[in-house]
Amino acid sequence: MYGSGFFVRLVKQHPFHGFARKKSCLLGLLLLFLFSGSKAQVIRITDQQSSSFISASLEQLVDPDNQLTAAQVNQSTGFVQLKGSIPVFSGAVKNVWFRFTVQNSSVSPTLLLNIAYPNLSQVSLYAADSNQTRMLGRQGTEIHTAAVIAGSPNLVYDLQLAPGKQRRYLLHVYSEHPIIVPAEVHTYDALHNSINIQTIVTGLYLGVLAVMFLYNLFLFYGTRDNSYLYYIIYIFCLALAQVTVAGYGYRYLWPEQAWLNRYSVVFTSTFSALSGLIFSIHFLRTKFYTPKLHRWLLLLASVYVAGLICSLLSLPGISYAILNYNGLVSVISVLATSVIIARKGFKAAYFYLFAWLLLLVSFCILIFRNLSLLPYNNFTTYTIYLGSALEVALLSIALADKINALRKEKEQSQAEALKASLENEKLVRDQNMVLERKVAERTEELQATNENLSDTLQNLKDTQSQLVEAEKMASLGQLTAGIAHEINNPINFVKSNIKPLQLDINDLVEVIDAYEQLHSASAAEIPVKLTEIEKLKKQIDLGYVRTEIDSLVKGIQEGAERTAEIVLGLRTFSRLDESEVKTVNVHEGIESTIVLLKNALPPNITIQKDFQALGEIECFPGKLNQVFMNILSNGIQAIKEKEEQTENESITISTRDIEDRMEISIRDTGMGMTDEVRQKIFDPFFTTKDVGEGTGLGLSIVYKIIQKHGGKIEVHSTRGKGAEFVISLFRVLPETALT
Repeated sequence: MYGSGFFVRLVKQHPFHGFARKKSCLLGLLLLFLFSGSKAQVIRITDQQSSSFISASLEQLVDPDNQLTAAQVNQSTGFVQLKGSIPVFSGAVKNVWFRFTVQNSSVSPTLLLNIAYPNLSQVSLYAADSNQTRMLGRQGTEIHTAAVIAGSPNLVYDLQLAPGKQRRYLLHVYSEHPIIVPAEVHTYDALHNSINIQTIVTGLYLGVLAVMFLYNLFLFYGTRDNSYLYYIIYIFCLALAQVTVAGYGYRYLWPEQAWLNRYSVVFTSTFSALSGLIFSIHFLRTKFYTPKLHRWLLLLASVYVAGLICSLLSLPGISYAILNYNGLVSVISVLATSVIIARKGFKAAYFYLFAWLLLLVSFCILIFRNLSLLPYNNFTTYTIYLGSALEVALLSIALADKINALRKEKEQSQAEALKASLENEKLVRDQNMVLERKVAERTEELQATNENLSDTLQNLKDTQSQLVEAEKMASLGQLTAGIAHEINNPINFVKSNIKPLQLDINDLVEVIDAYEQLHSASAAEIPVKLTEIEKLKKQIDLGYVRTEIDSLVKGIQEGAERTAEIVLGLRTFSRLDESEVKTVNVHEGIESTIVLLKNALPPNITIQKDFQALGEIECFPGKLNQVFMNILSNGIQAIKEKEEQTENESITISTRDIEDRMEISIRDTGMGMTDEVRQKIFDPFFTTKDVGEGTGLGLSIVYKIIQKHGGKIEVHSTRGKGAEFVISLFRVLPETALT
């Protein structure tokens, strides 16, 4: 085709003055008279009306077998007048001929035919005289066109119609895509203005999407929230789909790839719809709020995948039907889902509801335009741009509101933690005042009773030891209560087996007694007695009794062994010699702690052990067991607090030797923690639990116990990906730990 310079040169070569202008006018009147009896209306372009849709003058002829030539079509009498605003054909029709007549009553040196739907495979334009036809141009997604008229991505043809001239044209459309022909005749200036509007609208739309893409990409890197990742994927797919549908894709991105043009519209539009649906499912948390609608939305997503498969199987009609109708059902379904979830108190769903309502309106306008129920104009063409741009902006607001909600929850949690810390501080201060008063009173008593000083000091030491022992026994009592049912199960099993075992033994004794009676029986009575004994054996089923005795004895043995195992674990954990340094096997302490915590383990949490170290170290055994107890308890609690738990949650305990140290790792799949929480995790009175559920001293005590051993403890954690505590201990305690 030609660039803008061609039209400038054409104007310069055809000055219309004097007689030439009069001849053109007379010729125009003559042609008007000749064509006045035709059925179709002539399209007239004047200086006042520089653009006109050709639908009123359009006649159509379907060529199902694609056998007709332009010359045959020119002589055909099978054309029928177009019904509707623009020609619209489903995927079943692939070849259509159109006929129209144009008169140039303007001063423009030529007129241009602009087809604003560039996703057609091959479109050929012919000038049809009375006896011959001449091709003026061929374009389409399957044909590479180097020149672009007026920078337009549309299909634009030079009608080569001088001022005052009138001519009939044939337009042949062959397409694997649905045939939609929104065609207009323009002067060059009118076409340039139309393309400028299209370029400005498309540029503004893509600019909005680019800003939203970069903004949400920045938020994703800042928050690591997967909602932003799904959203930026949706924005990218939406922009690519609009660029493809507008014709910029095959014009500028892949101009020489005919095979890609065949699938680009279906694929990019489907990916846009599919990514939007997946984002909706994730953002609205449909699996949590509406499980049934969640499965319905997944079904709609699978229908989109089926549309892609139909496109690859050369069934574009089905693919476009899925895009139109499944898209409409998807938007309505997501709209209804957001209404339900918003009523359940999810505030962000209100923004989402309004955003998808705008998209639904614009999407309906687009579909009704494609179905020829609405006229093809700038409003119906660009409404989808406005609707999707507003939808993208409102969804960004919804995501931002989600950040504010999370920040508010965090601030509220910190305020509650600060309140608890202040309450604890006040409690400690009050206790200190009470202690100071008691110490003052005791000091006065000691000063007054100098003679009883040694007895008083001894009493204080005894009292201190008793308090320590009482605190230890209280903790041990809590643990014992936690495993009471663990011991009760095997004991009940043993108890329940004793009664049937006694009955079986009685049956055996009865048989033995019957045999003993044979010693005192006469020879004649022995056969009778033996027969009675056999009947007795069958009556009591001696074989079954033997099997049952073995099973009952084995059950009693297993119950006794399980009870012994629990008692051993409890004894190992409690270690009355915890104040003394001992060389012990750390693995035994871990095992005993797991036994005591078994009652607190939900069925979906498993303990995995990877003991590679030798295990023998010098330590304070009881205190070290307390470390394991606190960390494992926190890991179990972190998993329980996860919003979405799986059936394969776990706590992994591994050990290994590194030079003169032993490293112990305890890793859970819980909710994890942020960097701010991780930095404060060992501070006294710091807790992330609700007020009344924790004192914030557990991990502080753990830290002090590890320090007492001369070791170190580190925490590695990411929000949503669990936490890992790594403890490093000397195999031989340093001298600083013994003082």
